[in-house]
Amino acid sequence: MAWQVNWTEVAHNDLDKIASYIAQDSENYAAAFVREVLDAARSLEQLAQRGRVVPERQDSAIRELLVMNYRLIYQLAEPVVSIIGVIHGARDLEALWKRQGHR
Repeated sequence: MAWQVNWTEVAHNDLDKIASYIAQDSENYAAAFVREVLDAARSLEQLAQRGRVVPERQDSAIRELLVMNYRLIYQLAEPVVSIIGVIHGARDLEALWKRQGHR
C-alpha cells in the first residue's frame, strides 16, 4: 500500500532553518542534508512503519527516522504520513513540544 506523505508547515520551517544554518559553513553540505531528509521522507510512501517509535511518546503512531544528527518525526494516520518535525538529536523534544503546545 502506498502512503501519502505530507509536510506540516512546522516541519518545512524546521528543515529550512536547519539548511540555512548548515549553509553558513557549506552550501553543498546543506543541499546534501536536505536531499537526504527528503529521500527519507519519500521512502515513507512505501515503508511508513519503518521508523522507530519516538521514545518520549511511546505512541506507535508517532515515529522517527534518524538522518545524520537529526530526527525526522512523523505521524501515521492511514493512509497519510504527516511529517511533523525535523530536530537535532541533542534537543529536548518534550520541552520543545511543550513550548509549541503539543500534549
